[in-house]
Amino acid sequence: MKILVVGGGGREHALVWKLAQSPLADEIYCAPGNAGIAGLAECVNIAADDVDTLLEFAQAENIGLTVVGPEAPLAAGIVDKFTAAGLKIFGPSQKAAMIEGSKALAKEIMEKYGIPTAKYAAFDDKEAALAYLDTNPAPIVVKADGLAAGKGVVVAMTDAEAREAVESMLSGNAFGAAGARVVIEEYLAGEEVSVLAFSDGQTVLPMVSAQDHKRVFDGDQGPNTGGMGAYSPAPIYTPEIAEQVLQQVLQPAVDGMRREGRTYKGVLYAGLMLTDAGVKVLEFNARFGDPETQAVLARLQSDLVEIMLAVIDGRLNEYTLEWSPDAAICVVLASGGYPGSYAKGQPIKGLSAAAEQPDTVVFHAGTKFIGQQVVSDGGRVLGVTACAPTIQGAIDKAYAAVDLISWQDCFCRRDIGAKALKYKV
Repeated sequence: MKILVVGGGGREHALVWKLAQSPLADEIYCAPGNAGIAGLAECVNIAADDVDTLLEFAQAENIGLTVVGPEAPLAAGIVDKFTAAGLKIFGPSQKAAMIEGSKALAKEIMEKYGIPTAKYAAFDDKEAALAYLDTNPAPIVVKADGLAAGKGVVVAMTDAEAREAVESMLSGNAFGAAGARVVIEEYLAGEEVSVLAFSDGQTVLPMVSAQDHKRVFDGDQGPNTGGMGAYSPAPIYTPEIAEQVLQQVLQPAVDGMRREGRTYKGVLYAGLMLTDAGVKVLEFNARFGDPETQAVLARLQSDLVEIMLAVIDGRLNEYTLEWSPDAAICVVLASGGYPGSYAKGQPIKGLSAAAEQPDTVVFHAGTKFIGQQVVSDGGRVLGVTACAPTIQGAIDKAYAAVDLISWQDCFCRRDIGAKALKYKV
Protein backbone atom coordinates (compact mmCIF):
# COMPACT_ATOMS: atom_id res chain seq x y z
CA MET A 1 0.00 0.00 0.00
CA LYS A 2 0.91 3.65 -0.29
CA ILE A 3 1.68 5.36 3.01
CA LEU A 4 1.76 9.07 3.85
CA VAL A 5 3.64 10.30 6.94
CA VAL A 6 2.72 13.81 8.07
CA GLY A 7 5.56 15.89 9.55
CA GLY A 8 9.20 16.66 8.94
CA GLY A 9 11.19 16.07 12.14
CA GLY A 10 13.29 13.38 13.75
CA ARG A 11 10.23 11.51 14.96
CA GLU A 12 8.88 11.37 11.41
CA HIS A 13 12.22 10.14 10.03
CA ALA A 14 12.11 7.31 12.60
CA LEU A 15 8.51 6.51 11.64
CA VAL A 16 9.33 6.45 7.92
CA TRP A 17 12.39 4.27 8.63
CA LYS A 18 10.35 1.72 10.60
CA LEU A 19 7.32 1.76 8.27
CA ALA A 20 9.62 1.17 5.27
CA GLN A 21 10.67 -2.16 6.83
CA SER A 22 7.14 -3.55 6.46
CA PRO A 23 6.36 -5.77 3.46
CA LEU A 24 3.00 -3.96 3.34
CA ALA A 25 4.71 -0.66 2.46
CA ASP A 26 4.98 -0.22 -1.30
CA GLU A 27 5.55 3.53 -1.52
CA ILE A 28 6.02 6.08 1.25
CA TYR A 29 5.41 9.82 1.01
CA CYS A 30 6.25 12.37 3.68
CA ALA A 31 4.86 15.89 3.98
CA PRO A 32 6.91 17.99 4.20
CA GLY A 33 9.79 15.64 5.14
CA ASN A 34 13.46 16.63 5.37
CA ALA A 35 16.83 15.85 3.78
CA GLY A 36 17.20 12.53 5.62
CA ILE A 37 13.66 11.35 5.00
CA ALA A 38 14.21 12.00 1.29
CA GLY A 39 16.42 8.91 1.17
CA LEU A 40 13.49 6.67 2.15
CA ALA A 41 10.35 8.45 0.98
CA GLU A 42 9.15 10.94 -1.59
CA CYS A 43 8.97 14.29 0.16
CA VAL A 44 5.90 16.37 -0.68
CA ASN A 45 5.95 20.13 -0.18
CA ILE A 46 2.82 20.38 1.98
CA ALA A 47 2.95 21.78 5.51
CA ALA A 48 2.03 19.35 8.27
CA ASP A 49 -0.86 21.53 9.44
CA ASP A 50 -2.30 22.17 5.93
CA VAL A 51 -5.01 19.58 6.51
CA ASP A 52 -7.14 20.28 3.44
CA THR A 53 -4.22 20.05 1.00
CA LEU A 54 -2.99 16.87 2.69
CA LEU A 55 -6.44 15.35 2.26
CA GLU A 56 -6.51 16.30 -1.43
CA PHE A 57 -3.08 14.69 -1.89
CA ALA A 58 -4.09 11.50 -0.07
CA GLN A 59 -7.21 11.16 -2.18
CA ALA A 60 -5.40 11.88 -5.45
CA GLU A 61 -2.61 9.37 -4.68
CA ASN A 62 -4.92 6.68 -3.26
CA ILE A 63 -3.03 6.61 0.04
CA GLY A 64 -3.85 3.45 2.02
CA LEU A 65 -2.52 4.63 5.40
CA THR A 66 -1.72 8.10 6.73
CA VAL A 67 0.41 8.42 9.88
CA VAL A 68 0.38 11.72 11.75
CA GLY A 69 3.56 12.73 13.58
CA PRO A 70 3.14 16.19 15.17
CA GLU A 71 0.42 17.49 17.47
CA ALA A 72 -0.74 20.54 15.47
CA PRO A 73 -2.58 18.65 12.69
CA LEU A 74 -4.16 16.35 15.28
CA ALA A 75 -5.47 19.36 17.19
CA ALA A 76 -6.73 20.76 13.87
CA GLY A 77 -8.86 17.66 13.26
CA ILE A 78 -6.93 15.93 10.50
CA VAL A 79 -8.06 12.48 11.67
CA ASP A 80 -11.73 13.48 11.62
CA LYS A 81 -11.46 14.89 8.08
CA PHE A 82 -9.60 11.88 6.66
CA THR A 83 -11.94 9.43 8.39
CA ALA A 84 -15.01 11.27 7.08
CA ALA A 85 -13.51 10.93 3.58
CA GLY A 86 -13.17 7.16 4.03
CA LEU A 87 -9.38 7.14 4.43
CA LYS A 88 -7.41 5.14 7.01
CA ILE A 89 -5.42 7.46 9.27
CA PHE A 90 -3.43 6.69 12.42
CA GLY A 91 -3.90 9.15 15.25
CA PRO A 92 -6.53 10.39 17.71
CA SER A 93 -9.58 12.43 16.75
CA GLN A 94 -9.67 16.16 17.46
CA LYS A 95 -11.69 15.58 20.65
CA ALA A 96 -9.30 12.84 21.83
CA ALA A 97 -6.19 14.88 20.99
CA MET A 98 -7.38 17.49 23.49
CA ILE A 99 -5.72 15.36 26.18
CA GLU A 100 -2.58 17.11 24.93
CA GLY A 101 -4.21 20.24 23.53
CA SER A 102 -5.47 21.27 26.97
CA LYS A 103 -3.41 20.50 30.05
CA ALA A 104 -6.39 21.55 32.17
CA LEU A 105 -8.59 18.93 30.46
CA ALA A 106 -5.91 16.28 31.01
CA LYS A 107 -5.80 17.13 34.72
CA GLU A 108 -9.61 16.97 34.94
CA ILE A 109 -9.59 13.51 33.33
CA MET A 110 -6.90 12.32 35.74
CA GLU A 111 -8.75 13.69 38.74
CA LYS A 112 -12.10 12.21 37.68
CA TYR A 113 -10.75 8.72 36.96
CA GLY A 114 -8.31 8.43 39.86
CA ILE A 115 -5.09 8.62 37.83
CA PRO A 116 -2.20 9.66 40.11
CA THR A 117 -0.85 13.14 39.34
CA ALA A 118 0.40 16.34 40.98
CA LYS A 119 -2.13 18.61 42.68
CA TYR A 120 -2.93 21.62 40.52
CA ALA A 121 -5.04 24.67 39.80
CA ALA A 122 -5.93 26.28 36.45
CA PHE A 123 -6.21 30.03 35.83
CA ASP A 124 -6.99 32.44 33.03
CA ASP A 125 -6.89 35.43 35.37
CA LYS A 126 -3.38 36.70 36.11
CA GLU A 127 -4.16 38.18 39.55
CA ALA A 128 -5.81 34.96 40.71
CA ALA A 129 -2.81 32.94 39.53
CA LEU A 130 -0.37 35.25 41.32
CA ALA A 131 -2.48 35.05 44.50
CA TYR A 132 -2.28 31.24 44.29
CA LEU A 133 1.51 31.50 44.13
CA ASP A 134 1.46 33.55 47.36
CA THR A 135 0.14 30.53 49.25
CA ASN A 136 1.97 27.88 47.19
CA PRO A 137 5.66 28.82 47.18
CA ALA A 138 8.38 27.51 44.86
CA PRO A 139 9.52 25.06 43.73
CA ILE A 140 6.41 24.90 41.57
CA VAL A 141 5.56 24.20 37.91
CA VAL A 142 3.80 26.64 35.57
CA LYS A 143 2.42 25.29 32.28
CA ALA A 144 0.80 26.95 29.30
CA ASP A 145 -2.54 25.17 28.88
CA GLY A 146 -2.33 24.75 25.10
CA LEU A 147 0.17 23.46 22.55
CA ALA A 148 3.58 25.12 22.84
CA ALA A 149 5.86 22.71 20.94
CA GLY A 150 7.12 21.07 24.12
CA LYS A 151 8.41 24.34 25.53
CA GLY A 152 5.42 25.70 27.47
CA VAL A 153 6.56 24.41 30.86
CA VAL A 154 8.53 26.38 33.45
CA VAL A 155 9.90 24.48 36.43
CA ALA A 156 10.25 27.44 38.77
CA MET A 157 12.78 26.92 41.56
CA THR A 158 12.20 30.40 43.01
CA ASP A 159 9.06 32.47 43.68
CA ALA A 160 10.36 35.14 41.30
CA GLU A 161 10.67 32.59 38.46
CA ALA A 162 7.13 31.37 39.08
CA ARG A 163 5.68 34.88 39.03
CA GLU A 164 7.63 35.75 35.89
CA ALA A 165 6.29 32.63 34.17
CA VAL A 166 2.69 33.52 35.04
CA GLU A 167 3.20 37.13 33.93
CA SER A 168 4.79 36.15 30.61
CA MET A 169 2.11 33.58 29.79
CA LEU A 170 -1.04 35.42 30.90
CA SER A 171 -0.09 38.96 29.95
CA GLY A 172 3.20 38.82 28.05
CA ASN A 173 1.83 36.51 25.37
CA ALA A 174 4.91 34.27 25.64
CA PHE A 175 3.08 31.33 24.04
CA GLY A 176 0.25 33.11 22.24
CA ALA A 177 -3.14 31.44 22.55
CA ALA A 178 -1.52 28.42 24.20
CA GLY A 179 -0.71 30.56 27.23
CA ALA A 180 -4.10 32.26 27.57
CA ARG A 181 -4.71 29.82 30.41
CA VAL A 182 -2.14 28.36 32.78
CA VAL A 183 -1.99 25.27 34.93
CA ILE A 184 0.05 25.59 38.13
CA GLU A 185 1.19 22.28 39.60
CA GLU A 186 3.00 21.06 42.65
CA TYR A 187 6.66 20.29 42.00
CA LEU A 188 7.40 16.56 41.92
CA ALA A 189 10.87 15.23 42.73
CA GLY A 190 12.08 11.96 41.26
CA GLU A 191 13.19 10.42 37.99
CA GLU A 192 11.20 10.92 34.79
CA VAL A 193 10.18 8.09 32.47
CA SER A 194 8.33 8.29 29.15
CA VAL A 195 5.97 5.48 28.21
CA LEU A 196 4.22 5.34 24.85
CA ALA A 197 1.31 2.98 24.27
CA PHE A 198 -0.83 1.97 21.32
CA SER A 199 -4.59 2.18 21.92
CA ASP A 200 -7.57 1.30 19.72
CA GLY A 201 -10.01 2.84 22.20
CA GLN A 202 -10.31 -0.35 24.25
CA THR A 203 -7.08 -2.35 24.25
CA VAL A 204 -3.83 -0.74 25.42
CA LEU A 205 -0.44 -2.09 24.29
CA PRO A 206 2.43 -0.30 26.07
CA MET A 207 5.78 0.09 24.36
CA VAL A 208 9.15 -0.23 26.06
CA SER A 209 10.14 2.60 28.40
CA ALA A 210 12.40 5.53 27.55
CA GLN A 211 13.89 8.49 29.37
CA ASP A 212 14.06 11.92 27.74
CA HIS A 213 16.58 14.67 28.59
CA LYS A 214 14.67 17.94 28.40
CA ARG A 215 17.18 20.47 29.71
CA VAL A 216 19.58 21.84 27.15
CA PHE A 217 22.90 21.28 28.98
CA ASP A 218 24.68 18.41 30.74
CA GLY A 219 23.57 17.64 34.27
CA ASP A 220 20.02 18.81 33.49
CA GLN A 221 21.03 22.46 33.45
CA GLY A 222 19.61 25.34 31.42
CA PRO A 223 16.16 25.87 29.91
CA ASN A 224 13.76 23.15 28.79
CA THR A 225 13.88 22.06 25.16
CA GLY A 226 11.88 19.74 22.96
CA GLY A 227 14.34 17.03 24.08
CA MET A 228 18.12 16.66 23.79
CA GLY A 229 18.25 12.88 23.71
CA ALA A 230 16.69 9.69 25.03
CA TYR A 231 17.54 6.14 25.93
CA SER A 232 15.54 2.92 26.13
CA PRO A 233 14.93 1.00 28.31
CA ALA A 234 14.89 3.04 31.54
CA PRO A 235 16.19 0.54 34.13
CA ILE A 236 14.37 2.37 36.94
CA TYR A 237 11.11 1.39 35.22
CA THR A 238 10.79 -2.18 36.48
CA PRO A 239 8.28 -4.78 35.23
CA GLU A 240 6.32 -4.23 38.45
CA ILE A 241 6.08 -0.48 37.84
CA ALA A 242 5.16 -1.13 34.18
CA GLU A 243 2.21 -3.30 35.26
CA GLN A 244 1.15 -0.67 37.80
CA VAL A 245 1.25 2.04 35.10
CA LEU A 246 -0.84 -0.08 32.74
CA GLN A 247 -3.49 -0.71 35.40
CA GLN A 248 -3.49 2.70 37.14
CA VAL A 249 -2.57 5.13 34.34
CA LEU A 250 -2.85 3.95 30.74
CA GLN A 251 -5.96 1.75 30.85
CA PRO A 252 -7.92 4.16 33.09
CA ALA A 253 -6.99 7.05 30.78
CA VAL A 254 -8.22 5.22 27.67
CA ASP A 255 -11.36 3.96 29.45
CA GLY A 256 -12.03 7.43 30.87
CA MET A 257 -11.60 9.13 27.51
CA ARG A 258 -14.05 6.68 25.95
CA ARG A 259 -16.63 7.41 28.65
CA GLU A 260 -16.15 11.13 28.01
CA GLY A 261 -17.02 10.66 24.33
CA ARG A 262 -13.36 11.08 23.32
CA THR A 263 -12.51 7.52 22.20
CA TYR A 264 -8.71 7.39 22.00
CA LYS A 265 -7.12 5.67 18.98
CA GLY A 266 -3.43 6.13 18.25
CA VAL A 267 -0.41 6.53 20.48
CA LEU A 268 -0.89 7.80 24.01
CA TYR A 269 2.28 9.22 25.56
CA ALA A 270 2.50 9.30 29.35
CA GLY A 271 5.21 11.44 30.90
CA LEU A 272 5.74 9.95 34.35
CA MET A 273 7.61 10.96 37.50
CA LEU A 274 8.72 8.12 39.74
CA THR A 275 8.49 9.76 43.17
CA ASP A 276 8.97 8.48 46.71
CA ALA A 277 5.17 8.45 46.93
CA GLY A 278 4.80 6.34 43.78
CA VAL A 279 4.19 6.97 40.09
CA LYS A 280 2.67 10.36 39.16
CA VAL A 281 1.63 11.51 35.67
CA LEU A 282 3.30 14.75 34.56
CA GLU A 283 1.50 14.99 31.22
CA PHE A 284 -0.21 13.11 28.43
CA ASN A 285 0.67 13.67 24.78
CA ALA A 286 -1.47 12.58 21.85
CA ARG A 287 1.31 11.27 19.62
CA PHE A 288 4.78 9.73 19.49
CA GLY A 289 7.31 11.65 21.58
CA ASP A 290 10.45 13.16 20.13
CA PRO A 291 13.25 12.03 20.72
CA GLU A 292 11.84 8.98 22.58
CA THR A 293 10.44 7.58 19.32
CA GLN A 294 13.89 7.32 17.79
CA ALA A 295 15.15 5.14 20.66
CA VAL A 296 11.95 3.11 21.05
CA LEU A 297 11.37 2.32 17.36
CA ALA A 298 15.03 1.30 17.03
CA ARG A 299 14.10 -1.62 19.34
CA LEU A 300 10.71 -2.53 17.80
CA GLN A 301 10.72 -5.85 15.93
CA SER A 302 6.98 -6.03 15.14
CA ASP A 303 5.53 -4.78 11.86
CA LEU A 304 4.54 -1.17 12.55
CA VAL A 305 2.14 -1.01 9.59
CA GLU A 306 0.23 -4.05 10.88
CA ILE A 307 0.01 -2.59 14.39
CA MET A 308 -1.26 0.77 13.12
CA LEU A 309 -3.93 -0.87 10.95
CA ALA A 310 -5.03 -2.94 13.97
CA VAL A 311 -5.39 0.27 15.98
CA ILE A 312 -7.53 1.89 13.28
CA ASP A 313 -9.70 -1.21 12.84
CA GLY A 314 -10.13 -1.92 16.57
CA ARG A 315 -8.20 -5.23 16.43
CA LEU A 316 -5.33 -4.42 18.77
CA ASN A 317 -6.29 -7.28 21.10
CA GLU A 318 -5.05 -9.68 18.38
CA TYR A 319 -1.46 -8.43 18.67
CA THR A 320 1.54 -8.49 20.95
CA LEU A 321 4.65 -6.36 20.48
CA GLU A 322 8.09 -7.89 19.92
CA TRP A 323 11.16 -5.98 21.10
CA SER A 324 14.91 -6.31 20.75
CA PRO A 325 16.57 -6.93 24.12
CA ASP A 326 19.25 -4.39 23.12
CA ALA A 327 19.42 -0.89 24.52
CA ALA A 328 19.10 2.18 22.29
CA ILE A 329 20.41 5.72 22.69
CA CYS A 330 19.44 8.81 20.70
CA VAL A 331 21.72 11.86 21.01
CA VAL A 332 20.35 15.10 19.59
CA LEU A 333 22.76 17.40 17.76
CA ALA A 334 21.48 20.97 17.93
CA SER A 335 22.25 24.37 16.43
CA GLY A 336 24.21 26.83 18.57
CA GLY A 337 21.82 29.07 20.49
CA TYR A 338 18.98 26.52 20.72
CA PRO A 339 16.43 26.68 22.35
CA GLY A 340 16.82 30.42 21.73
CA SER A 341 17.66 31.95 18.36
CA TYR A 342 20.04 30.08 16.05
CA ALA A 343 21.44 30.22 12.54
CA LYS A 344 20.11 28.06 9.69
CA GLY A 345 21.70 26.96 6.45
CA GLN A 346 24.99 25.70 7.95
CA PRO A 347 26.58 22.91 5.81
CA ILE A 348 26.73 19.61 7.75
CA LYS A 349 29.85 17.45 7.42
CA GLY A 350 30.37 13.79 8.26
CA LEU A 351 26.88 12.39 7.69
CA SER A 352 28.02 9.56 5.43
CA ALA A 353 30.79 8.50 7.79
CA ALA A 354 28.41 8.52 10.77
CA ALA A 355 25.79 6.49 8.91
CA GLU A 356 28.39 3.79 8.19
CA GLN A 357 28.97 3.14 11.89
CA PRO A 358 27.67 -0.27 13.06
CA ASP A 359 24.17 -0.47 14.55
CA THR A 360 23.72 3.28 14.09
CA VAL A 361 21.09 5.38 12.33
CA VAL A 362 21.29 9.16 11.88
CA PHE A 363 17.74 10.47 12.01
CA HIS A 364 17.31 13.94 10.51
CA ALA A 365 15.13 16.55 12.23
CA GLY A 366 15.91 20.10 11.09
CA THR A 367 17.70 19.57 7.76
CA LYS A 368 17.19 20.42 4.11
CA PHE A 369 19.08 20.32 0.84
CA ILE A 370 20.70 23.33 -0.78
CA GLY A 371 21.71 21.78 -4.07
CA GLN A 372 23.39 18.52 -3.10
CA GLN A 373 24.51 19.82 0.30
CA VAL A 374 22.62 18.93 3.49
CA VAL A 375 22.34 22.01 5.71
CA SER A 376 20.89 22.77 9.12
CA ASP A 377 17.30 24.00 9.09
CA GLY A 378 16.18 23.96 12.72
CA GLY A 379 17.14 23.97 16.38
CA ARG A 380 17.26 20.22 16.84
CA VAL A 381 18.99 19.05 13.67
CA LEU A 382 19.94 15.37 13.99
CA GLY A 383 19.21 12.44 16.30
CA VAL A 384 22.11 10.01 16.24
CA THR A 385 20.70 6.67 17.39
CA ALA A 386 22.63 3.51 18.21
CA CYS A 387 21.82 0.06 19.62
CA ALA A 388 23.97 -2.35 21.66
CA PRO A 389 23.47 -5.15 24.20
CA THR A 390 24.14 -2.69 27.05
CA ILE A 391 23.35 0.96 27.62
CA GLN A 392 27.06 1.75 27.96
CA GLY A 393 27.69 0.05 24.63
CA ALA A 394 24.91 2.05 22.97
CA ILE A 395 26.29 5.27 24.48
CA ASP A 396 29.76 4.49 23.10
CA LYS A 397 28.42 3.76 19.61
CA ALA A 398 26.18 6.82 19.49
CA TYR A 399 28.89 9.26 20.56
CA ALA A 400 31.43 7.65 18.19
CA ALA A 401 29.06 8.60 15.36
CA VAL A 402 28.28 12.02 16.88
CA ASP A 403 31.99 12.83 16.86
CA LEU A 404 32.13 12.34 13.09
CA ILE A 405 29.49 15.02 12.45
CA SER A 406 30.01 18.78 12.53
CA TRP A 407 28.67 22.14 11.43
CA GLN A 408 29.28 25.65 12.68
CA ASP A 409 28.38 26.04 16.39
CA CYS A 410 26.68 22.64 16.66
CA PHE A 411 26.50 21.08 20.12
CA CYS A 412 25.00 18.18 22.05
CA ARG A 413 24.67 16.94 25.59
CA ARG A 414 27.45 14.54 26.54
CA ASP A 415 25.52 12.73 29.29
CA ILE A 416 22.63 11.08 27.44
CA GLY A 417 21.99 7.74 29.12
CA ALA A 418 24.33 8.41 32.07
CA LYS A 419 21.50 8.16 34.62
CA ALA A 420 20.94 4.55 33.61
CA LEU A 421 24.50 3.49 34.34
CA LYS A 422 24.04 3.38 38.10
CA TYR A 423 21.77 0.38 37.53
CA LYS A 424 24.65 -1.68 36.06
CA VAL A 425 22.99 -2.41 32.72
